[in-house]
Amino acid sequence: MNFTANPQATRPEPLKRSEFKAFLHIPTRWIDVDIYGHVNNVQYLSYFDTAVNSWYVDNKLLDPISSQEIFLVVETGCNYFAELTFPSVVSAGLKVEKLGSTSVVFRVGLFAGEDQTTAAHGRFVHVHVDRETRRPCPIPDWKRDILESLTA
Repeated sequence: MNFTANPQATRPEPLKRSEFKAFLHIPTRWIDVDIYGHVNNVQYLSYFDTAVNSWYVDNKLLDPISSQEIFLVVETGCNYFAELTFPSVVSAGLKVEKLGSTSVVFRVGLFAGEDQTTAAHGRFVHVHVDRETRRPCPIPDWKRDILESLTA
């Protein structure tokens, strides 16, 4: 097994706040911080999940308790550029990069407070599924219209 980095791969650059369409402010918690004094990397994905699902709920695309159709994560990833800390507020920016027939690809940017470039950003891919069967189902037009408000 070879764990060497790909020398031809280019490191992503931080993104600008102006590239995102919607924001959620998330306060960091004491439990988010690790022994090194910064927010642990695993919490960043939790912030992604909180931002996307809060946006769904706020925009009536999801009722976590009663919706017949839900969104399940099938892929996620994150690039880190600067530390987030406690106590502070993380500003999570959202935009839709791709809207398929049964899936949506979000770009989520995490900003330290009102900073203008991302401390981290990543992909968050959801598939629209039937709650009971967990099988993909088409995203209805009314949901697509709302999701399209986050496209670049």
